[in-house]
Amino acid sequence: MYRAPVSEIAFTLKEVAGLADVQAHADHTEVSDDLVLAILEEAGRFAAEEIAPLNTVGDRQGTRLENGAVTTAPGWKEAYRAWAEGGWNSLTGPEDFGGQALPMMLQAAALEMWNSGSMAFAIGPTLTAGAVEALEKHASADLQETYLPKLVSGEWMGTMNLTEPQAGSDLNALRARAERAEDGTYRIFGQKIFITYGEHDLTDNIIHLVLARLPDAPAGTRGISLFLVPKFFVNPDGSLGERNDVRCAGVEHKLGIHGSPTCTMAFGDGDGAVGWLIGEENRGLACMFTMMNNARLAVGIQGLGVAERATQQALAYALDRRQGRAPGADVAGMSAIADHPDIKRSLLSMQAWTQVARAICYANAHAIDMARLAGESERRHWSERAAMLTPIAKALSTDIGVEVASIGVQIHGGMGYVEETGAAQHFRDARIAPIYEGTNGIQSIDLVLRKLPLSGGEHLQGLLDELAAVAAAARDDGREGFEPMGVALQRALADLRGAADWMLTAQAEGRQAEALAGATPFLRLMGLTLGAALLAKGALASDAGDKAGAPRIALARYFAASHLGETGALAAQIATAPDVVLAYQAEA
Repeated sequence: MYRAPVSEIAFTLKEVAGLADVQAHADHTEVSDDLVLAILEEAGRFAAEEIAPLNTVGDRQGTRLENGAVTTAPGWKEAYRAWAEGGWNSLTGPEDFGGQALPMMLQAAALEMWNSGSMAFAIGPTLTAGAVEALEKHASADLQETYLPKLVSGEWMGTMNLTEPQAGSDLNALRARAERAEDGTYRIFGQKIFITYGEHDLTDNIIHLVLARLPDAPAGTRGISLFLVPKFFVNPDGSLGERNDVRCAGVEHKLGIHGSPTCTMAFGDGDGAVGWLIGEENRGLACMFTMMNNARLAVGIQGLGVAERATQQALAYALDRRQGRAPGADVAGMSAIADHPDIKRSLLSMQAWTQVARAICYANAHAIDMARLAGESERRHWSERAAMLTPIAKALSTDIGVEVASIGVQIHGGMGYVEETGAAQHFRDARIAPIYEGTNGIQSIDLVLRKLPLSGGEHLQGLLDELAAVAAAARDDGREGFEPMGVALQRALADLRGAADWMLTAQAEGRQAEALAGATPFLRLMGLTLGAALLAKGALASDAGDKAGAPRIALARYFAASHLGETGALAAQIATAPDVVLAYQAEA
């Protein structure tokens, strides 16, 4: 049974991630603490009562493809419609098209709860939100008027069509083609794979955003255009017309997220799927990245949501399951396994890692909000902060989702390895998140090659200085356990500064391959340090005598003592491992 951790979410938004900065802006004066709490409580209620009960049903029933039509699991259609009618799809949507234009931070918090309810359910609306953003920023007024109101409301859903059989992460290999038509539209031909919610029965229409090449397009990614391809044409009065030349050719049988239809989509079996250009010809990748960047944060939140659900389930099981006799037990009979020291350690790790993911994802959402709200003088700072945090939020949080779900299986023991308890489903569901929306290796490359050098490396130094101030405050706080926590964080920051200097120097000297060989451990090093600092920030804002404050302080102390020491090994790996990595030759 899932229960939304509303109080912890609210605390993290306000005291750790900086929601007050967003609330203080003139565009969001209506976003009071009372409104925030009301939104969180209702989102949590819907997640717990409406979405979570469908998680097992979606996993076991999956989706069914018959004659080109996909049917979702029992109850999913009704739950989605209730969700859309509740206004949840429009939370951050543009007001001009029926949206509520609320901060991304609130969207992140709600998205966490919906993913805890069911990751397979929440991923569909995530793609719709990305489609809304891409159309709002790049589409013509006519396309916006036709499609945005119903996408914002959730009456229709959107998809992202990038991947092809021969073109996964490398879009240079993309072959889907577009041909100009005399009426100003285009005809799309080709196949796309791994298309989330490419076909389903939740909405009457599905709006596909499709990357394709024109015949005279330049080679490589500079020659990709983005097109809007509806499942059904839209008549002038807004009603649905004939079916477009696009169909679902297959549904994948996956390790997890069985309730989410992952489709192979065929465009142009006949005369061509009719599409409308979004933005300019040959500039489609820039438009699609508008959709992808926030989608990467959303995927990080998927890791967070699954981690929270797995943690709650493992804790409940550990309190109920009795085995052996814990050291110092003062009652007869077997002890709850939650009383055994090793299980305590495991539960603390699950809780601490989950809070790290929450703090980083919410901080990323805060930067996105501030970049949108800030004046000209501060916009660059917040845009760079959002850019730097995005690969960390996506990669570290999804790794956390897998790690925490795996610990959850371990705590269940043999019962975790069978499907009846549900612990295995969390592990299976979580495993996709480090792969899609750019693998975590690609996120590491992005961080090292593109984000560290922002403003000549000055933005990174500014972030590290902020974390150093938190470390110093913890060291000097005076409360029990704070000094060693602050000192451990200072050591981690020294490891991170040294590794960052090494990375920037390697790039400046043209040793890019060496930098890339250490990119993944560098992202983990930076994420560990950032996460520890955010936990410490939350501890500094907590009262040890408070029922909620004491656990936050305990988690921050535990994480610093038990996990932050990894930074030294990661820093050494970054500096010494490239020679071995680059010398390795794979053999069959």
